[in-house]
Amino acid sequence: MEEERIDLQENISEESGDTQEELAGEETQAQAADAADGCGAEGSEAEDGCEDVPAEEGDSKEEASSEKEEKQDKKLFKKKAKTDKKQEALKEKIDELEDKVKRQMAEFDNFRKRTEKEKSAMFETGAKSVIEKILPVVDNFERGLAAIPEQEKGSAFAEGMEMIYKQLLTELEKMEVKPIPAVGEEFNPEFHNAVMQVESEEFESGVIAQELLKGYTYRDSVVRHSMVAVVS
Repeated sequence: MEEERIDLQENISEESGDTQEELAGEETQAQAADAADGCGAEGSEAEDGCEDVPAEEGDSKEEASSEKEEKQDKKLFKKKAKTDKKQEALKEKIDELEDKVKRQMAEFDNFRKRTEKEKSAMFETGAKSVIEKILPVVDNFERGLAAIPEQEKGSAFAEGMEMIYKQLLTELEKMEVKPIPAVGEEFNPEFHNAVMQVESEEFESGVIAQELLKGYTYRDSVVRHSMVAVVS
């Protein structure tokens, strides 16, 4: 009896263990099936849970790539802005130098013109000074020729003086020294110096009747005024 009881208990234990193992296996299979069904179901919460891990890894990679591109864009933008700033500063410097060169060229041109004008004025002043000293010599030649007696006007001496006088006038004319017209001309204070008034039946009032000292111009500028007598 006792042996049969022991065998019965062992059989019950074995059957109980087999039943538990079968139940555990069935439960495991059911959970696996539920998990598979949950991951395969569309729009379910289980699907979101199944895909959480790979989705986060993809998002992290995309964010890292986006941040890298953004940094590169910022770096390129800063580099371009720096280059543009340098070019702008260089252009301003070039414009400043061009303006300075133009001003200096204008100043130099004005200086050159002013120097030429001053040089010309100095030359004319010097020429007038020389001409003023020569004119009394011309006056003395004219007085000497006028004082030659009629019987000696054909002599060698008179002809020599006449030739020297004409040569002197020719050289003065080459220097643009010209006598001022006087007798028969209307009195002009810019060229004539009236020293006396005379009566005349030949000329009208205000006209020059006599020339007491010949006047001369140099390049349209008066070197010496003519001393004249004007009809009253």
